[in-house]
Amino acid sequence: MKLLELDAVAAAYGAVQALQSLSLGVAKGEIVALLGANGAGKSTTLRAISGLLRPTRGEIRFEGAPIAGMHPERVVRLGIAHVPEGRRVFPGLTVRENILLGASNRRASRAQLGREADEMYEIFPDLLRLQGALGWTLSGGQQQMLALARGLMAQPKLLLLDEPSLGLAPLIVQQVFRVIARIREQGTTVLLVEQNARIALSVADRGYVLETGRLVTEGSPGELWDNEEVRAAYLGGKVTKAA
Repeated sequence: MKLLELDAVAAAYGAVQALQSLSLGVAKGEIVALLGANGAGKSTTLRAISGLLRPTRGEIRFEGAPIAGMHPERVVRLGIAHVPEGRRVFPGLTVRENILLGASNRRASRAQLGREADEMYEIFPDLLRLQGALGWTLSGGQQQMLALARGLMAQPKLLLLDEPSLGLAPLIVQQVFRVIARIREQGTTVLLVEQNARIALSVADRGYVLETGRLVTEGSPGELWDNEEVRAAYLGGKVTKAA
């Protein structure tokens, strides 16, 4: 049984059909990448899973149980954390306050949450010296690390990441993706939406390619990148013309 399954899911924003009969699955312990151009339906897929958007038809199952249309707070309590595009750091709160806010879905003592926040500094060492700084003073890369730490404080079984490299310098992107690989090593399954196909496939076990809300193809990173037509059309690569 897959940890997460989408079966013929459709979703819309008013009259605009964003997902059209989309089916995919994520196994426990995987990093799975959702790839495609802007408007392909990648972020919409994450919103449908996390309860921010109600599907118009189809089924979403988490650990075998239906969750389509469930309130976002219930989805979080089941073990799904969503780190949205744009990071959404609370600018008037300190780094530590932002981190602790990620555990708002859980019943745990203040001492326990404090210990877990300290553990976040082991994963994200840059945040330790910044723990008293306000969110608005952080750089883009530091805010992305903070958003990841906040998501992990929910102790998710499945982490939904939406465009974690957006607006970041290449060296910071590499740092962020090393952290994503480490998150998986610690037992968290990751569903990753990313425009930078090359770096997404460098950490993913499998990938799905979407176009206008439909599944175009799927495969291992090697299979997707070695397919010249897929690479040229959806992954930003170039097709080598035959002589």
